[in-house]
Amino acid sequence: MRAFIIHRLSYRYEAPVSLGDHRLCLKPRGQGFQTLLDHELIVLPEPHLQREVLTASGDEVQRLNFVGSTNQLCIEARSRVETRPAPSLELCFNDLEPPLPYPRGQLNVDLLGALEGWLPNGQHEPSAIDLTQEALMGSNQQMLAFLNHLLELIQERVMYTQRHVGPAWTAGRTLRERIGSCRDLAMLMVACCRVAGLPARFVSGYQLQQPAPEQYDLHAWAEVYLPGAGWRGFDPSAGREVNDRYVVLATSSKPELTAAVSGTFSGPPNTDSELSWTINAEEESSETAPKSLVQAA
Repeated sequence: MRAFIIHRLSYRYEAPVSLGDHRLCLKPRGQGFQTLLDHELIVLPEPHLQREVLTASGDEVQRLNFVGSTNQLCIEARSRVETRPAPSLELCFNDLEPPLPYPRGQLNVDLLGALEGWLPNGQHEPSAIDLTQEALMGSNQQMLAFLNHLLELIQERVMYTQRHVGPAWTAGRTLRERIGSCRDLAMLMVACCRVAGLPARFVSGYQLQQPAPEQYDLHAWAEVYLPGAGWRGFDPSAGREVNDRYVVLATSSKPELTAAVSGTFSGPPNTDSELSWTINAEEESSETAPKSLVQAA
């Protein structure tokens, strides 16, 4: 699938402010089962300094520095991406997937950070452990059956809802509330996979739906490292493995590090700010893209 995506964000401030350092996760992944064909970032006011940084997870983020004052910040990311289906997990394992829980000692040490629990001492929440044990018992501790059963249990226990404000909830809170956004369900799956010894991380990106909605929004899901198959995406909001209609922006063990835009500003006391955004995505076969939608005020 080839897609052209325009993601626009506009911050308006009720008084002139000085913009601090900003971190942008708006450049789609350009490796694995996803190829970044073209990417353009337009920012108004123009940054004094703009640089790319390679994160610990291998994603590229943009860091921006500004000088002077402004009453608005407009950001537009224009990306053309091509995705392709991943090989089937059955083909990768050839009926030889290892049983669970997977022993930590057999993992590359680079992956150990994606096994830590949410509690300060690195342990896992009891509710996540209970759900994981239930999924393991219902799958005879087989890896693929465990993942499918876990997705089914999450669908049964938690009702999906949209929630645009606030950080991702912990697994314990999501199970207690029995309702959650895509990022809440993603973190629930991440927590349970880690309990079973499978490294897992949070993913932010886009899902191109059929038919297309009137307004797209950011989506979140989980990536799980499966020995023999590598990092593979699973969407607990939809109850399935991701396909070529998902576009990855950023991944991290900590969901806050995948925020599309994070930064600070300083100005008069109690200065209010207002954020608006639009995401336009369309499949395409031609090389022609529309003109920029960002204009100076």
